[in-house]
Amino acid sequence: MLKYKPDRRGTAELNGYTAKRLNEMALSLSSLARSFDGEAGSGRGLGREEGLTALRTAADLVCGSCSRCNIYKDSTKEDSYFLSYLLGAFSQKGRVDREDMPQLFLETCGQSAEYIEQINRSLGRATMNLAWKNRFLESRETVIAQFRELAVILEEFAKQMEQAVDVTPSGERTIKRVFRMKRLAISRLLILEYGSGQRELCASIRAVGGRCMTAKDACKLVGQALGGAWMPSRDGRSVITRTEAAYRFIEEGKYRLTYGVAGLPRDGEAVSGDSFTFNGSLPGQVVASLSDGMGSGETASKESSRVIELTEELLEAGFSARAALKMVNTVLLLTGGEQHPATLDLACFDLYTGVLEMMKMGAAPTFIYGENGVEMLEAGELPAGIVGSAEPVLLSKKLWDENWIIMVSDGILDALPGEEKELSMREFLEGAEYGQPQELAEAVLAFARSFHGRPRDDMTVLAARVWKR
Repeated sequence: MLKYKPDRRGTAELNGYTAKRLNEMALSLSSLARSFDGEAGSGRGLGREEGLTALRTAADLVCGSCSRCNIYKDSTKEDSYFLSYLLGAFSQKGRVDREDMPQLFLETCGQSAEYIEQINRSLGRATMNLAWKNRFLESRETVIAQFRELAVILEEFAKQMEQAVDVTPSGERTIKRVFRMKRLAISRLLILEYGSGQRELCASIRAVGGRCMTAKDACKLVGQALGGAWMPSRDGRSVITRTEAAYRFIEEGKYRLTYGVAGLPRDGEAVSGDSFTFNGSLPGQVVASLSDGMGSGETASKESSRVIELTEELLEAGFSARAALKMVNTVLLLTGGEQHPATLDLACFDLYTGVLEMMKMGAAPTFIYGENGVEMLEAGELPAGIVGSAEPVLLSKKLWDENWIIMVSDGILDALPGEEKELSMREFLEGAEYGQPQELAEAVLAFARSFHGRPRDDMTVLAARVWKR
């Protein structure tokens, strides 16, 4: 049975059409989110309208034709002090007491107890209704935020599709010849080059004559034919056999990252509440992250680990760092993460361009060491899971060979003396010896510990060194 094989022009047109359709979908989602902007708002407390309704209801049920105190009529005036006082007292105590009422009312009203009880009942119902309304508004704002984030994700993917250039003709003959020499047959070959210059190879490959080869060894053949270093995709097969199958190879970057980590739990705790990760298996990038679980011990450790795992899963699925963090924050809100929130410090380093993107949510400053000394990347924000509108801060920095990234948890900085703790750490790093990452991480930890014999908080240092191939 013949299979349809699109030509080069057809592939380019398909990419363009796909990018156009994705952009249209992104615009539709953005418009949908904007349509709710005028309606969505933050929750509010009891106001003038609820107070007047409570007084009117009490008057209808209790007062009848009595008009000796005129409480309701006086409260309808714009400058009514009593109405504001009444709402304030109810907000503070959860009820209105006899001493909160005017003296004239207490002296003239024969049914004051029943009147006050009706006011409390009406304001209680109004409070419950407002709580449900505020909860609905918060849920709606969360959904709207997800519309916006999904629109951004689609726009990013559309841009990637537009920038992808089909460079198959320049390497097709060479790649097939090199593979044929190793008794491997290639069909349906596609080589793409993205805007950053990184290349990706997709092909159907089968072994000829019973010879098998691992996908990792096949990467060496790709590099021999096209130049550069290559790696197999994580979701592909690991061995090339006689059965034809699809394989994908991704060009590795010009840069590398090596790291070291040192840390201590809070004094008296067996487990640190800080969690870190260093993932170098993602295509074209390295992800280093540090999460500080609020509190200490096993509870904080579980919460911070949860944040890291969620972030990694989203990044591996292809989400951008900003979109991943926004989604993690939303998940924490919906699952009760506000009880044990965690800060998050996420560093995404592009191995091809050398660009570092820091995503920070309530995290301590990150220190970058280079030719111009030590630079601080900082952005104060609320911990993840506290507020639905908490916006992760994106900081970008171009790094070069022999630059260093030093990430620390709050426990490191809090151990330093004085008010300007960040400056104290900066001065130490400017005079430190930069040998191996593990040595630097241990030196930073020892410096922080030197001011207190026992750690008063969880302490973690992650140091990474950038080097060129």
